[in-house]
Amino acid sequence: MAKENSGHHHQTEARRKKLTLILGVSGLCILFYVLGAWQANTVPSSYSKVGCETQSNPSSSSSSSSSESAELDFKSHNQIELKETNQTIKYFEPCELSLSEYTPCEDRQRGRRFDRNMMKYRERHCPSKDELIYCLIPPPPNYKIPFKWPQSRDYAWYDNIPHKELSVEKAVQNWIQVEGDRFRFPGGGTMFPRGADAYIDDIARLIPLTDGGIRTAIDTGCGVASFGAYLLKRDIMAVSFAPRDTHEAQVQFALERGVPAIIGIMGSRRLPYPARAFDLAHCSRCLIPWFKNDGLYLMEVDRVLRPGGYWILSGPPINWKQYWRGWERTEEDLKKEQDSIEDVAKSLCWKKVTEKGDLSIWQKPLNHIECKKLKQNSKSPPICSSDNADFAWYKDLETCITPLPETNNPDESAGGALEDWPDRAFAVPPRIIRGTIPDMNAEKFREDNEVWKERITHYKKIVPELSHGRFRNIMDMNAFLGGFAASMLKYPSWVMNVVPVDAEKQTLGVIYERGLIGTYQDWCEGFSTYPRTYDMIHAGGLFSLYEHRCDLTLILLEMDRILRPEGTVVLRDNVETLNKVEKIVKGMKWKSQIVDHEKGPFNPEKILVAVKTYWTGQPSDKNNNNNN
Repeated sequence: MAKENSGHHHQTEARRKKLTLILGVSGLCILFYVLGAWQANTVPSSYSKVGCETQSNPSSSSSSSSSESAELDFKSHNQIELKETNQTIKYFEPCELSLSEYTPCEDRQRGRRFDRNMMKYRERHCPSKDELIYCLIPPPPNYKIPFKWPQSRDYAWYDNIPHKELSVEKAVQNWIQVEGDRFRFPGGGTMFPRGADAYIDDIARLIPLTDGGIRTAIDTGCGVASFGAYLLKRDIMAVSFAPRDTHEAQVQFALERGVPAIIGIMGSRRLPYPARAFDLAHCSRCLIPWFKNDGLYLMEVDRVLRPGGYWILSGPPINWKQYWRGWERTEEDLKKEQDSIEDVAKSLCWKKVTEKGDLSIWQKPLNHIECKKLKQNSKSPPICSSDNADFAWYKDLETCITPLPETNNPDESAGGALEDWPDRAFAVPPRIIRGTIPDMNAEKFREDNEVWKERITHYKKIVPELSHGRFRNIMDMNAFLGGFAASMLKYPSWVMNVVPVDAEKQTLGVIYERGLIGTYQDWCEGFSTYPRTYDMIHAGGLFSLYEHRCDLTLILLEMDRILRPEGTVVLRDNVETLNKVEKIVKGMKWKSQIVDHEKGPFNPEKILVAVKTYWTGQPSDKNNNNNN
């Protein structure tokens, strides 16, 4: 009997050492609990946090009094009590209320230091080290949780974005109206007075919008993104963008409505998207000088437009014969501008599809076989040489045509044909078929899809509101192949897939080939959006990626800036990294909890789930005096 007990003891010690190596020193408390349960032939299904406290057993008559073991509440209540803890934590104070709409890399004061040529002063210019702020961006004093989709498409709370400028300036164009304590979005626009829906119907009579061939779109100079909002009912996902402060808060309005949008401008640099990303590009009086700088901006549209994709232009100079007096320009000036645009489009080898009423539509060729022949005689602009077409982070624009992948068949789509939507979401993307992503093939792509089915099933258990329409605007900060976004397609949400420029594999092109949307980002910098524009943020392995590149606190403060009050965060990483993260978020008015991986408690990767508590900024005495 003594020998048996000794042998059992040695086996137990061996198991203990093996698990210690897997989980690391910071996981010892969990290890001891799990080991004890293992010896008793019972394994806990989950644990509440790293700290030897387990969740109470639902079948037990006794309940835990520890606030740490309480389940997180993902429902919207406008107020969640911040839990107390004895752990040493650095608490972050709210910033001044004047920073309520702070966008770190599009700050108007900083922008004034830069050249106005080619709109450089409105491009991304991020804070220097001594300009960084370590405080929590406050919501306005009377902030309310936004309307749920689809009601949010048409309404937003005035107190969330207290700007009436657009309702006055664009009153006759029906962009936005103030109705009591809320804004209403009638769906109008400068060039679609009958509404975006009727305008899109006009386009659908000219090109096929409903057969699944067009899925991704880019809307330049988007206004409040009504064009993108009404494309959604046709299963077309648009990335809308506009610069900061051209019209106050237009991108903020778009995101408040639950419509994808990002702060951006066509200036001196490439747009932060890969080549061949969009099926359709659109400009409705977007004020971009397409004919200037040797057609440089149309060359950038050509880069991000997929083979066979469409470019749609409405507004000056289109239909100038009817509108030239109202536009307060001469007929000669407008004719010259349209001729210049036509010449640039022709030099890009685009085909004019139609011009009808206020709309002109061009189409990019399927490949460059004929274009290369034309360029033998007319070399302006030339086809770019040895260029990484997908690289677009802080890369200057060039006056040349981005080359398409080689093909020998004049009827073949360069780079590979895409499946129609919705099959496109789970079909093997052409970039993977062609082997352009290192160490990635069709089998691994399919395996990733299966992994995400299991993960979403697990997420729905730890965040029950995930499948109930609670989260409309979602961001995946380290999206890889877009598996998370693809697995969320069944729900009334959209996902901004972010591929860090530091990621080992640059996969944003694959994400767009799946019919999903996204952008590049360096997470050591601020994201190009307004505060409080996402309901949920997901990130897998992000903090391990950036742990030795920049301060994790700054990344978490940026997440807090862009997350709405009562928004949810789901982070996947190793347990040591999540321990560091959790210590920081406890000082940010977040409620957090570390739970097991979907494979169970023995997996070294864990999941941190957090909810940002509801709180608002308070006006200073000075502001109160000014209001009286």
